[in-house]
Amino acid sequence: MSFLDILHLALRNLRQAKLRATLTTMGVIVGVAVIVTMVSFGLGLQGNMLERFKALDFFNEIQVYGRGLSNLAGLDRPARRDDGRREPSARGNRTPTRILDEAGIKEIAAINGVAYVEPSVNFTVYVRSNDKLLSQFVGGANIPNASTRFQNFAAGRMISSPTADEAVVSERFVRDYGYDKPADAIGKTIELLAPASDKSNDAQKEQEEETPNFFGIPLDDPGIDESAPDVETRSFRIAGVLAAEVREGAGQGGMRGMMPSAGIYIPLPTAHDWATRHRGPMSQVALALARRGGNLGEGQSEGYELAVVRVADPVHLAEVRQKLSDLGFGSFSIVDELDEIRTVFLIIDSVLGLLGGISLLVASFGIANTMIMSILERTREIGIMKAIGAEDREIKLIFFVEAAVIGVTGGVVGVLVAWGISALANRLAYRFVLKPQGASFIDFFDLPLYLTVGAILFALLISIAAALYPASRAARIDPVRALRHD
Repeated sequence: MSFLDILHLALRNLRQAKLRATLTTMGVIVGVAVIVTMVSFGLGLQGNMLERFKALDFFNEIQVYGRGLSNLAGLDRPARRDDGRREPSARGNRTPTRILDEAGIKEIAAINGVAYVEPSVNFTVYVRSNDKLLSQFVGGANIPNASTRFQNFAAGRMISSPTADEAVVSERFVRDYGYDKPADAIGKTIELLAPASDKSNDAQKEQEEETPNFFGIPLDDPGIDESAPDVETRSFRIAGVLAAEVREGAGQGGMRGMMPSAGIYIPLPTAHDWATRHRGPMSQVALALARRGGNLGEGQSEGYELAVVRVADPVHLAEVRQKLSDLGFGSFSIVDELDEIRTVFLIIDSVLGLLGGISLLVASFGIANTMIMSILERTREIGIMKAIGAEDREIKLIFFVEAAVIGVTGGVVGVLVAWGISALANRLAYRFVLKPQGASFIDFFDLPLYLTVGAILFALLISIAAALYPASRAARIDPVRALRHD
């Protein structure tokens, strides 16, 4: 018999038992739909996460760190903070051996493939603006700055020069300080407040020593010296308001890049000078221990805790990191976490696929049952075919083709059902979850071509495997006994 004859017989046999074939096919449809829906959901989660990382500009930047002040002071740093996050030195590719100072920054900037290097200077300080005094996190920024976080402004512009007494603030700053809209903050003044530096305290002490006194009691009371207040201030004009709260696209709702986010950004040299002159108590102790231990010479700068290196193209990231390691610096990239993330999602996809596979396994028993029942009903027909010269392989092929038709039909319809389920779930999630929160539409499911084709082929293989025993049993039928069968 030709293959077309075998296909015609298989389809005729399925038509004669429409209800049974339909119910068997429904089992395959349910199994395929469950597998495709669950696996596509896992792939969608993974794809959305990677797209968010890409939109937030994590694949183009590297955090670089050297021997920090705590390391120079000989302090032991835990691998994890109290909030559970790992310290930079505990998550990078190696332990740094040199200080990340200005000389190191220049060497890093000269590496082939590096677009720019931006040292990180951050500190917390009291800030006064619009008659409000609040604690704010202030960061230093290179001027000019090519970072993507400084490309979108809700109002105003970027700081004009590295020496300008200007600042850019976040939209959260605008709300916290009572401005109605970002444009209202442009041109307003902010003041950074801190205790007077040691120099001003020393000058005040010298003035007190020069004042005539009698065993510490001033002979003349000069009164309060308002020219030497115990609080030092530095004023800046707000030049721009960052549009940081993005609500559209994969990267909605967050600052871009690996630089620590801040509510206020001022020129990097100004921020570095302020942070150096107004050290906190712990920083002062660490600096004293570093100098006393000989790890930091007198007058030598402890450098920066970390810097962000932006590569011109992500393909250069591995090469740049190797050169950073050769220079004696440690580094961290989000790529370090991707292997762990992929492993987690592989486990999730496997579990979801296993749950769907159970449904398809149950459907395979239905296929086997349908084939066995077909043998019992067509025993005499099989005997006649073998009596007129049909070979065993042709008898087997008939049953394999019947099972294949059930598998392919169930696979195709199951994929269409999974597509409908994912589309409906996306609409419901947007309508009742995302839209009330002001978020944009997100596709939680990913149905790539390989998943669609793979699911259909998997259903076909399971169906053929389920038909192995019934087909072998049909081929072993004795034609003499089959002809005597009622």
